[in-house]
Amino acid sequence: MFDHFVVPNLQPAASEIFLLVMALAILLIDLFVKDSRRTVIFALSVLTLLGCAVIQYAGSAFVTGVGETTYTFSNMFVDDLMSDMLKLFLYLTVIIVLFYSRAYLVDRSEMNKGEYYVLLLLATLGMMVMISANSFVTVYIGIELLALPLYAMVAMNRQSLAASEAAMKYFILGALASGLLLYGMSMIYGATGSLEITAIAERLANGDVNGNLLAFGLVFLIAGLAFKLGIVPFHMWIPDVYHGAPTSVTLLIASAPKLAAFAIVMRLLVNGLHPLAGDWQVMLMIMAVLSMAIGNLAAIVQTNIKRMLAYSAISHMGFMLLGIVSGVVDGNARLATEAYSSSMFYVISYVLMSLGAFGMILLLARAGFEADTLDDFKGLNQRSPWFAAIMMMLMFSMAGIPFFVGFFAKFSVLMFVIAAGHTWLAIVAVLFSLIGAFYYLRVVKLMYFDAPQDKTPIVDGPDMRLLISVNGVAVAALGLFPQFIMALCVISLRYSLG
Repeated sequence: MFDHFVVPNLQPAASEIFLLVMALAILLIDLFVKDSRRTVIFALSVLTLLGCAVIQYAGSAFVTGVGETTYTFSNMFVDDLMSDMLKLFLYLTVIIVLFYSRAYLVDRSEMNKGEYYVLLLLATLGMMVMISANSFVTVYIGIELLALPLYAMVAMNRQSLAASEAAMKYFILGALASGLLLYGMSMIYGATGSLEITAIAERLANGDVNGNLLAFGLVFLIAGLAFKLGIVPFHMWIPDVYHGAPTSVTLLIASAPKLAAFAIVMRLLVNGLHPLAGDWQVMLMIMAVLSMAIGNLAAIVQTNIKRMLAYSAISHMGFMLLGIVSGVVDGNARLATEAYSSSMFYVISYVLMSLGAFGMILLLARAGFEADTLDDFKGLNQRSPWFAAIMMMLMFSMAGIPFFVGFFAKFSVLMFVIAAGHTWLAIVAVLFSLIGAFYYLRVVKLMYFDAPQDKTPIVDGPDMRLLISVNGVAVAALGLFPQFIMALCVISLRYSLG
């Protein structure tokens, strides 16, 4: 029975295996460590992610040979430069999430449990699987491994009715989106006879497929992806979940999954369904315009900063899609790598800005107080000029004001949109960005020109002060010197897209 069983090459998935073993170990260790602050569990979680980063880098194509792409588990799992780079950014993002959330969790004993850290690590494992997926089966496993822990994390504060309501909405709509995604995948499987992404691309190139079935499958597949990205018209869950979830969980949802979602779009649409670019580009283009419109217009009327940033996220993900739709022009892939790399740079920049913005909300929060309304930022300059300056840099960057990283992220995407001949699309994007600048600048106005409603001293540990300062300065520094990250994005995609 096992005569033909071939042991797969486990090295490409070494970091995933290490993370899974450590997550289970932390779950057991928590039973025996009597520590209400969960200091040991926190430290083990951070060390686990650092260990993953070391393993990832040591076995990455950066070290073992530029351009080396490795397939394993019957070609269902791929390790290439894009996956290596995105995973390294993922580990860094989740480590920052842990540090930002530390004081918030300690003040809320109902959430500061070992299960919280284990769920966070398992969600990270799901994102890692998504990033390296080379099969519809692996894509779905990764998505569900991310989603299920997030549902539980949103509902962890059982004393909060808003959190329970947000978790229920997230779960129901997430199940609906998973159904759409699976239905689309099944149709594409029926049309091509394969679940492997690279094999699907080959069969599409040969033209031996059922065209009608493929078209229906593509529509359902993009609908499922749109939900995971949080773009219009599948954005309904974003504001409610961002608002209702505990802020530490909102911080996680708003940052790390964007990296994995970008990878899934690249794997499925660019690597797998590239011959159908003419079809999915039109759909993404419509979704991008609607996301920028509804995201920016709806954010203007929000009084809760978490909801404001939720609609902001919708508009930013719409902007990110512009780079994807600019990759192939009339069947010519001349600008493809650079256009896709501009989207990759945009996602990384957005994650950095989102971490800082939600980190500031966590910084101002304390036991029994969430600091999640715009009024909570009134007069912040009088309470702490340094933190007000950091928040100002983050808002300027999100608005796309020179010379912060958000400006160069937008500029690089627009440059390739124009190069692809979509000048009207670039004009629309700029107009909605100008509209969006209003609600970002409103936060700056509240901090510097309004009297503070709350004069309670801001209590922050040295680690939080240092990290959020580095986060703010990085947004400014990468705006002045974006070349290094941009070059990494171009190189990783050049050797990963083939």
